[in-house]
Amino acid sequence: MRETIIYNNLCKNLGNTPTDDQSAAMKKLASYICDNNNDTIFLLTGYAGTGKTSVISSVVKTLDLLRMKSVLMAPTGRAAKVLASYAGKPAFTIHKKIYRQKSSKDGFGSFMLDRNISKDTWFIVDEASMISNTSNESSLFGTGKLLDDLVEYVYSGRECKLILVGDSAQLPPVGSALSPALDPSALGEFGFGLITSELKQVVRQSETSGVLMNATGVRLQIEENSLVHPSINCDDYKDVVKLGGNELIDELSVSYGSCGLEGTIIVVNSNKQANRYNQGIRNRIFFREEEISTGDIVMIVKNNYSLLEEDENGPGFIANGDIAEVRKIRRFEERYGFRFADMTLYFPDYDFEVESKVMIDVLHLDTPSLPSEKNRELFQSVLADYQHIKSRRKQLEAVRSDKWFNALQIKFAYAVTCHKAQGGQWERVFIDQGMFNRNEISVDYLRWFYTALTRATDKVYLVNFSEEWFNPQPR
Repeated sequence: MRETIIYNNLCKNLGNTPTDDQSAAMKKLASYICDNNNDTIFLLTGYAGTGKTSVISSVVKTLDLLRMKSVLMAPTGRAAKVLASYAGKPAFTIHKKIYRQKSSKDGFGSFMLDRNISKDTWFIVDEASMISNTSNESSLFGTGKLLDDLVEYVYSGRECKLILVGDSAQLPPVGSALSPALDPSALGEFGFGLITSELKQVVRQSETSGVLMNATGVRLQIEENSLVHPSINCDDYKDVVKLGGNELIDELSVSYGSCGLEGTIIVVNSNKQANRYNQGIRNRIFFREEEISTGDIVMIVKNNYSLLEEDENGPGFIANGDIAEVRKIRRFEERYGFRFADMTLYFPDYDFEVESKVMIDVLHLDTPSLPSEKNRELFQSVLADYQHIKSRRKQLEAVRSDKWFNALQIKFAYAVTCHKAQGGQWERVFIDQGMFNRNEISVDYLRWFYTALTRATDKVYLVNFSEEWFNPQPR
């Protein structure tokens, strides 16, 4: 009886007549909520256009109606912001929620798994395809295995439950063949029960979207291991546009004018290509000749743990992938063979400003961030300034809190790689396939293309794609 009531509320809060897949998923969710079983993980996978976000929103509203507590999390700040927007409730990054910074006594500069003091709480984690579980000895977070730490955190609380949500057709974490948080066999190793539900049916509202229907075609190729060119249908839809290079600047200008910088992104497949795009956009659209200017949009490319105070509402640290706007630039200077500037950066995903040293040299590198040998060079140079301190431990503590060593590393963020865009959404997405071999279609490429397509909420532009991509499948 109670299970039926919960199911009916899930359907009502969905806002539309559920598909068969959604109905099956919500029946399982109703049973999971009714059983209130804290030794089971719920895995909900759903492809683009199948109404996964509507189901999550319905679950959150239903739990609120039942006066059950829920906590929403996502791997990145941008993904958390997207989750909060459609769930109607604040969402946190996983790192912010489950880790706390160690004190100087415990080893300041790294983060330990926090105590979960929640009781009878449902932890809902979206974009779980991005959660890695690869051991990283250099990680400053917990065990270095994010999925392990997430499961440990949730189930160390009293009567807490975990719902993982994601799209298994998207790119897995860097260096992984599969997304472990969406892999039933990997989740089974934790020793918990596992309930799985999959959304494959495209909801009726999505059938008018060329973005979602073309993404569905690519997803089916991934499922079937069909390694041929996707046939993109632009003729029947207005929201998928093939674009020549000579038209790009005009279309970007229109997009920036109508959707703003926040609503426009270019997705590419390499840092080198992103650099070329970023410089071209700054020069030809914004007419900026300075190396960096106020108003520029930048992305943090290396985690920074020293600039933010521990704050109940803040992110706790500045993460690789966070996007910011340059508000002020005060002075440029050179130190230790590197160039720096003092800047004020505004982070729209968290709505706060930070004043910091910024390393200018990283802006134009074709590597994701400052290479490890250059990081070591900077470390040794800064360390030399603290040789007057007798204790080696205190020398290292001084380096870790040094403003030069902790300078933010940034790149321009008008164009980004697909991994950097993952978890975010923009109204208009411009995709350039770049150096992918057009004659060798692999599953990795199809996942890349599918992930890039599904970043758009309104319109996709396919830049410099050859004609062989535009042969519509029979409808």
